[in-house]
Amino acid sequence: MDLVDAQQARRVLDRIVGYSISPLLWQKVKRGLSAGRVQSVALRIIADREAQIDAFIPTEYWSMEAEFPVKGCKKPLLAKYYGNPKKQENIGKEELEKIYKDLEGAVYEVSEIKKGERTKKPPLPFTTSTLQQECAKHLNFATSKTMRIAQQLYEGVAVKGHGTIGLITYLRTDSTRISQEADAECKEFIRENYGAENVMENAARKKETKKIQDAHEAIRPTYVNLTPAVVKDSLSRDQFRLYQLIWKRFVASRMNGARYETTSVKINAGNYRFTSSGSKIVFPGFLSVYQNDEDKEENNAALHKVAKGDVFKEVELKKEQHFTQPPAHYTEASLVKELEDLGIGRPSTYAPTISTLISRRYLAKENKNLYLSDLGDIVNRIMVSAFPSIVDVNFTATMETLLDGVAEGTVEWKSIIRNFYPDLKEAVEHAEQALEKIEIEDEVTDTICENCGRNMVIKYGPHGKFLACPGFPECRNTKPYFEKIGVKCPKCGGEIVIKKTQKGRRYYGCENYPECDVMTWQKPSKEICPKCGNMLLEKGNKLVCADSACGYIVEKQKDNA
Repeated sequence: MDLVDAQQARRVLDRIVGYSISPLLWQKVKRGLSAGRVQSVALRIIADREAQIDAFIPTEYWSMEAEFPVKGCKKPLLAKYYGNPKKQENIGKEELEKIYKDLEGAVYEVSEIKKGERTKKPPLPFTTSTLQQECAKHLNFATSKTMRIAQQLYEGVAVKGHGTIGLITYLRTDSTRISQEADAECKEFIRENYGAENVMENAARKKETKKIQDAHEAIRPTYVNLTPAVVKDSLSRDQFRLYQLIWKRFVASRMNGARYETTSVKINAGNYRFTSSGSKIVFPGFLSVYQNDEDKEENNAALHKVAKGDVFKEVELKKEQHFTQPPAHYTEASLVKELEDLGIGRPSTYAPTISTLISRRYLAKENKNLYLSDLGDIVNRIMVSAFPSIVDVNFTATMETLLDGVAEGTVEWKSIIRNFYPDLKEAVEHAEQALEKIEIEDEVTDTICENCGRNMVIKYGPHGKFLACPGFPECRNTKPYFEKIGVKCPKCGGEIVIKKTQKGRRYYGCENYPECDVMTWQKPSKEICPKCGNMLLEKGNKLVCADSACGYIVEKQKDNA
């Protein structure tokens, strides 16, 4: 009964938030919008990340690599500059030039060789969130697609010689637990097909940092003997790829870890040090079944050809310029992981939450990355100003903890509702009075419709603004609309305008495209770089030269905001 109460509490809270705030968005912005207890927090997380990216200013740094010719090896020994004598990061250009000068005519000596062994533990079986993350990274599946195909495999597929059979266990779970029967069956399969040395006798369980419901097992194949090869002809391509991933992950989770032999070499040149390291697999273990790019060995044959005391005189030094990178845009995989780490939502909510944000046009998805749209920015700003607690990460995580308490029988579910609803009702009533309506009206332009002679108007569509004839439906003429920002193109003198990708992501480009290819993701300033004559881009409270090699930075004046 406690689990029923917890589910009931979640449903009531979700409906209270959605039914109370969504009509307000219809009233203040436009119909068809929505807010949600988890959805709105996820939107804010993405909006905060976008703000961090926009405000990020790259910093130049340099790295150095040395190539040492080794007798008997076709490829040289590659070693990275380590420091003097401690590790140094983000070396400046001036410092690098000094190091270069100091190394002229230096003798490079192998000062230390260390050999060791490391073990890589097998992966845990899939939970809902880890399955979504892996499918997004390796199969390029959207979370909604992953859940749809997993549902098909769970409900049952006609397999030749076996009839219609459910191929995987229940797909909505946050537990890595495996039943004793399935564990024993899998280990026997491994023993027969991969050898007894690969069987993990005592499968370790993940140390949970948060409470899990553990109502269902991890996601696994229902019958381990139904290998991907056996069922391949009975499945569609996407079904097979997903089943193969689940099957391999489960079998790998019951196998021993992989062992690597590691080698590290330190090479001194006066007061400076270079290091090189590599590894090779000595016992594959679970890698015989399940392997990612990061699991591959890093073998450098030259590492095994050098000895302590070896001296190198012919050395080729290579330097490379780098710039620090902003935080990465969220992908569906990284957003799911972030929500899980923060304790927001449940396994069953991740896919519909992301799908809703995309379908509402709050987010644009491009090359796996999620970008905040103009509409998403408007909705997020309203939520942050009018309902700060609803979109507060800590508040939402605390609410999830209370709901878990209901499932455990330690919290009475109606008390949560009684404490939550009055504050929400008051916030909604205040927002109805305080928030101004955001008009998305048709703006008349100077552009004349060539079909009927009317002045065309600006319309707001799924991908942003466009020009349309006000005589619709008699005249259906439309054109792209590019909003000018009052900045001249530094290359051709044309106007810089706001454009959008097909997926709705905003960028700034020259109106004379394709003749002029000037383009930037950040908003250009009216000011020009005094150093190189390029555009200055707005980055938070600073103006930064569009040419990263220039490096010019200045505080943004208030009148430029």
